Amino acid sequence: MIHIRNAHEGEAELLSEIGLRAWQKVMAPIGEADAMASAARNAFLNFAQTRWLTITVVEWNGHVAGWAAREDLDETISDFWIDPSFTGHGLGSALLASVEKEVAEQGLDKVMMQTHAENAEAIGFFKKHDYVIHWLSIAYNPKLDRDVPSVGLSKSLTTEGDGAYGGF
Repeated sequence: MIHIRNAHEGEAELLSEIGLRAWQKVMAPIGEADAMASAARNAFLNFAQTRWLTITVVEWNGHVAGWAAREDLDETISDFWIDPSFTGHGLGSALLASVEKEVAEQGLDKVMMQTHAENAEAIGFFKKHDYVIHWLSIAYNPKLDRDVPSVGLSKSLTTEGDGAYGGF
């Protein structure tokens, strides 16, 4: 059974390990995962310890299986990680729907995120959920201490022709 909830303060280690495992899976085909693992582990742990209030957790049959964060509690999903051992059960879809609902309830009309440009699995997942790629860039990532090629994706949370002024 899928259960969505807010993170708890004492879960930083568990959440960071899930994030690291998911990140390593993504980075393995891209390369450099081993060289950056220590920095990534520290970044995940620091984030989970200091920003746990911004994290939404998905559980599968009572086990924490993934998490998403909106670091600034705005329309941007800053992190989205499903433990590789829990994929294929609809957890990512349920977690994404929950985050989108939170964004919509804040009165925001779109949700955005970015991922590594070579992360085909994530790009495919978000495109399947009606996200559209809007940009490609290479930018310095201070958490990883290196330049990272990224794509930005977004999804409108409003439907066209819903009576909004100017058809927006």
